[in-house]
Amino acid sequence: MGDAGGGVAPETGRGAAVERVDVLVIGLGPAGASAARTAAAGGCRVLGVERNRRIGEPVQCAEFIPAPLAAYAADGVAVQRITGMHSVLPSGAREATPFPGIMIDRARFDRAIAERARAAGARLREAVRLCALDPQRRTASLAGPGGAFEVGYEVLIAADGPRSTVARLLGLAPLPIVHTRQYTVPLQIPYADTDIWLSDEYPGGYGWLFPKGEVANVGLGAYRDRVDADLKTPLDRLHRRLVDTGTVGTRILARTGGPIPVGGLRPALVAGRVMFVGDAAGLTHPITGAGIAAAVVSGERAGAAAADFAAQGSDALAEFEEDVRDQYEESIGRAVERRAFLDRCWDTPRAREDRTLRRGWIAFEEYFAQTA
Repeated sequence: MGDAGGGVAPETGRGAAVERVDVLVIGLGPAGASAARTAAAGGCRVLGVERNRRIGEPVQCAEFIPAPLAAYAADGVAVQRITGMHSVLPSGAREATPFPGIMIDRARFDRAIAERARAAGARLREAVRLCALDPQRRTASLAGPGGAFEVGYEVLIAADGPRSTVARLLGLAPLPIVHTRQYTVPLQIPYADTDIWLSDEYPGGYGWLFPKGEVANVGLGAYRDRVDADLKTPLDRLHRRLVDTGTVGTRILARTGGPIPVGGLRPALVAGRVMFVGDAAGLTHPITGAGIAAAVVSGERAGAAAADFAAQGSDALAEFEEDVRDQYEESIGRAVERRAFLDRCWDTPRAREDRTLRRGWIAFEEYFAQTA
């Protein structure tokens, strides 16, 4: 994908005139692309940049979206329906719960939202990275295939993930993270549920199998300093167990992984004229790691707030923060508390007890008790 809508100012360096836009979006995953779309639809001049060479790649998630996002799964994005979840406890007890959703082609999902943003009038660039920010002048120094260039903005939307470059350049604290590793492997049997393994083998996370048509995503998340340095050994053990049961094949078709923020929302989602969305805002669920739905919602709200701000110079940015906190702060705060409870239990006999891990997983009533 190249430029749309006539491109950006020539990339001729700092001596050239600085192009100004209403909204600059850093990162074009589901949050950033959604922000670009709604801001452009609201009449803003929007430039969105993505550091990777192609929007949506590499894929770094299990590729599940909840049923309410079905409208975003058209045009070849959806792969199969998921109906339930099996949560496996340390004793081997296996509990089934409803878990409706859709397994998607995540790369197509991201690109479909980006195409909607282009159709709304946003200009999107790939292989462009953020190098520096001047919040006082509201300018960003960027670098792409043609060289370095500067862009001025009225509002910047940071959608650049858990290790946000925008946050670092603003001097903000990094978000706490866990690491994930995942294999895509052949699926040997028809399967419509996801499996979750809760175990002290995966401290700070869990193991998973998400079926996706003829393949399955098998992975785990954990604190890196408490397991093998690259998470490979425990994931290989999980893979072998599933091969032995005839669930999946031995061949590894793809490998991926990445960080997931687990510390909850940033202390502030708005810093001057900068709004944080998606993983960069800490909107990923600290227990499950789910974040696509919150990314889309927060991105759409940020884009709409940016359009309102550009049109009226109102308190739209503060209202964005209030709205997002109203929707997500309670559930994410509960998850942060449950993580803190589990952190006190890892590496102790309590972590091998079913009752302990039931209190730290969303499928069980104990998770929603007033105190963990």
